[in-house]
Amino acid sequence: MLLTLTTTHRPATDLGHLLHKHPDRAQSFTTSSGTAHVFYPRADEEECTVALLLEVDPVGLVRKPGSTLTQYVNDRPYVAGSLFTVALGAVFRSAVNGRSESHAELAATPIPLTARIPVLPHRLVERLFTPLGWTVDLTPIPLSGVDEDSREDSRYADVTLTGTHTLSDALRHLYVLLPVLDGSKHYWVAEDEVDKLLRAGEGWLGAHPDRELITTRYLARRRPLVQSALARLAEVEEVEPEELDNALEEPVLAERQVPLAVLRRETVVARLRAAGARRVLDLGCGDGSLLRALLQEPGFTEVQGVDVSVRALQVAARRLHLDELPDRQRERLVLRQSSLTYADPELAGYDAAVLMEVVEHLDPDRLPALEHSVFTVARPRTVLVTTPNVEYNDLFDALPRGRYRHADHRFEWTRAEFRDWAAGVAGRRGYTVRHLPIGPEDAERGAPTQLAVFTLGDDD
Repeated sequence: MLLTLTTTHRPATDLGHLLHKHPDRAQSFTTSSGTAHVFYPRADEEECTVALLLEVDPVGLVRKPGSTLTQYVNDRPYVAGSLFTVALGAVFRSAVNGRSESHAELAATPIPLTARIPVLPHRLVERLFTPLGWTVDLTPIPLSGVDEDSREDSRYADVTLTGTHTLSDALRHLYVLLPVLDGSKHYWVAEDEVDKLLRAGEGWLGAHPDRELITTRYLARRRPLVQSALARLAEVEEVEPEELDNALEEPVLAERQVPLAVLRRETVVARLRAAGARRVLDLGCGDGSLLRALLQEPGFTEVQGVDVSVRALQVAARRLHLDELPDRQRERLVLRQSSLTYADPELAGYDAAVLMEVVEHLDPDRLPALEHSVFTVARPRTVLVTTPNVEYNDLFDALPRGRYRHADHRFEWTRAEFRDWAAGVAGRRGYTVRHLPIGPEDAERGAPTQLAVFTLGDDD
């Protein structure tokens, strides 16, 4: 089993400091399943690659009563799975935990990383890694011993993952997802596995669209453990939105003591009122925090929450107590599963649409598709878009320099970048646009949230 991890962050040899493994030394470690070797195929200022090679002892694995021939002849010594992640967790323990006394700031900073696993079950790779910000490149491994004209691919592939993450996050993604992809564990799964999963999944598993699938496969489909893990994840999820805003403890306005998440919603609702909107789309509605505020305004006669995630819509329905709402209020609300990057004619005809903290969760190359879907197909008279102002990030004490406000953000714009994008959209789609700050303004960095108000065909 082999994993290589490459960075082009300069100086690239700092990777050795983060891993606590010197690039000039090859080291070997005894693990429960064999010997793990750490070495660096390349280590210079421009690029550094570390390799973790696990030599599995297949005979040693089955030296117990009841062994059969099939336990000796199988794919376990070659396919990255739970055997490998046990070695990864043991050999790179400090890096997995994000600890580095000599390079603490770098350990908390996302850096460009490329991970390659030459033999990995590939059916779920893109589904599980892409939502975490990885770009996936895989080459299926053909079955051997088959005529070339009729050769079929095996269930395995040579997989390369490319992304910008902290080293700790990258290793924790691999630690959890490699055995999930393999679909089995080589050891008995007990209650302590729930704790391991939640520790390794902290900050990303709860927001993953396939968290139930990941949890189920990681815990070997042991239903009581799966239910326990999902319940504990839900406890984190159930924190009121007012208490969390993009995973940061953001400043409040001293004179009103209003958290930024609340101020953002209040500003959006006020702008919708000013636009005279009555039928409103909440695009990327998530857990329904804005929907709740919209339903409290009788002037909004129809509110539709749209999200690509079925689970997010289920959470929204639960938080809004959909089954308990009075009939008149319930009739005003529609929850709909739909992707914002695909044209959906059912979204046409509304007065206004809101994308509140949504665009930064899309890969930049998907923004033109979102633009077409919202501004051409749905085409409401008013569109409100809020997004973080990355210039303001330096004022967050809890946010390491260079790190985004949320693990799922694919980018965060400066004020100039947001204005350029908004001006381009407005010009191409026949809208005018104006910009407003949300939150306390810094003289140099602006406000923490930036708002663009698009109006169809005239000045707002």
